[in-house]
Amino acid sequence: MTSGSAATVAGVLLAAGEGRRYGRPKALVVDEAGVPWLASAANVLLEGGCRPVVVVLGASAAEAEALLPTHADAVTHVLAVGWREVMGASLRVGLTAAAALRPQPVAVLIGLVDTPGVTREVVARVLELASPDVLAQAAYGGRPGHPVLIGRDHWRGVSAVAVGDRGARDYLREREVVRVECGDVGDDRDVDAPG
Repeated sequence: MTSGSAATVAGVLLAAGEGRRYGRPKALVVDEAGVPWLASAANVLLEGGCRPVVVVLGASAAEAEALLPTHADAVTHVLAVGWREVMGASLRVGLTAAAALRPQPVAVLIGLVDTPGVTREVVARVLELASPDVLAQAAYGGRPGHPVLIGRDHWRGVSAVAVGDRGARDYLREREVVRVECGDVGDDRDVDAPG
């Protein structure tokens, strides 16, 4: 990491969608061991070095809030009022929440609630590049994926183009993004259907 420590990177966990293809909001899914995906994903960000973690809720927010891990000062949540816009609205809300943190983090690591194969080792590996001007993302066998590390110098630009279900994709496509190979320590396949 080129600037500060891992504690200067906030995690932003996007968990606002209604999960149309899944049949219910993925923020409410509990795995076979009885662990909510929401708690698991937030804990992976924490254990990988993000602090704090801001969870962006939307569909069934009250129910999802009850599934958050109870790390009082390390996990917070915000509501994406426009959550039906899908990822774009959630990402904008998460970046706004990160910008309001004090001290302000040098970067945010964007994670998704429906990628249970992302491990704390993936998070830690990507966080090694944290700096205010960084754009980096995990890669799996050379394929770019999640999580995505966005330095604070880019927050305004990402927010300006984050619409619909595209998130930061267009912004990243037009810039140099460091790919961090993580296929040996995890995967980011999103789960779109039960089982």
